[in-house]
Amino acid sequence: MDHSSDTMVPLETLRAFDAAARTGSFSAAAEKLNITHGAVSRQIAKLEDWLGLKVFDRGARGVSLTIEGNRLHLRTAEAFALISTHSDRWVEPRGTAVVRLTSIPSVSGLWLMPRMAALENHPSKLRIVLDVDIRQADLADEGIDLSIRCGRGGIPGRISVKLFEEHVFPVASQSLAGEIGRGDPARLLKFPLINDSDASGWRAWFAAQGMDYRPRPQDRRFEDYNLVLDAAAHGLGIALARPPLTVDQLKSGRVVAVDERTALNPVSYWLDRPLGRPRTAAAELSRRIAVEAGLPMEKMEAFLEAEG
Repeated sequence: MDHSSDTMVPLETLRAFDAAARTGSFSAAAEKLNITHGAVSRQIAKLEDWLGLKVFDRGARGVSLTIEGNRLHLRTAEAFALISTHSDRWVEPRGTAVVRLTSIPSVSGLWLMPRMAALENHPSKLRIVLDVDIRQADLADEGIDLSIRCGRGGIPGRISVKLFEEHVFPVASQSLAGEIGRGDPARLLKFPLINDSDASGWRAWFAAQGMDYRPRPQDRRFEDYNLVLDAAAHGLGIALARPPLTVDQLKSGRVVAVDERTALNPVSYWLDRPLGRPRTAAAELSRRIAVEAGLPMEKMEAFLEAEG
C-alpha cells in the first residue's frame, strides 16, 4: 500500500472504516457511530486518499470491501480487538440520544457544567459527550453535533446562532479590592491587569470610559479564562468579569467587583452545527441550550431549519 504521506491515519478514520466494513453500509455505519452519513463518507475518502487505493466498491444496495480493503479490515479488526482487550481505554456511549458537544475549557467548566444535569435530564433523557478543545474543529469530519464557542461572527462551513453577549466589568480578590478602592477608572492602571487570550476586553472597557489601553510589561495574559479568574482570585491583578461565566465566582466572593462600570465585550458566544439537517437529539439539546442562554425560541428554530 502506497501512502500519500507519512502522517498516521486518525483513529476516527479507522473507526469509520471498521464500522462500514462490518455493516456493509455507510448509513448503517453512521447510525452505529452516531455521526452523519456524510461524515462517514468523508472519512472513507480520507483513508482511500492516504492509501492511494480503493477500500470499498460502491453499489446501489451498499458497499463491499475490495481485496485491499478486506486485507486492511483484517488488520484493523485485530488491532481494535487488541486495544479493547489490553487497555483501559474509555469507551464513549453510543445511541440516538447521545449528542457530541464541543467547547473551550472556560465555557465548558464555567457555563456548561453547572447546567449539565438540566440539559441532559429535562424533559427527556439525553447524554452529552463533551469534547473540551481550543481548536476550531471540522464538526462534520469529527462527528460533532454542536459547538459552543467565543467569537466575533459566523464561521464558513457551519450554521451559527449568537447565544448571548456579555458586558464586562473589573474584578479582583477581596484583599486587592481594598487597595484599589473606588474612584476614577484611571486608578486601575496602578495595578497589573489580567488579560484573556488578547487585550480586546480591556481595550473595550477603557474605551467605554474614554481612555486608551495598551498592554504593559506588568500586565499578564492567560489563554484560558479559568486561569484569568484564578490569577485574580489569588491577588495577581485585576481581571474582567464575563457574565454569565463569572456568576458563581462573584456569588461565592472568590472575586469581587472593583468598578461597576461595564462595557460590551467584542467577543460573543455562538452555537454552531454542521451544514445539513441536525439529528433529533442534537436539535433537542439546542433548544435546551437556548432556554438556558435566554435565546428566543424563534431564533433557535431558524437555526435548526437552516441547511446552509
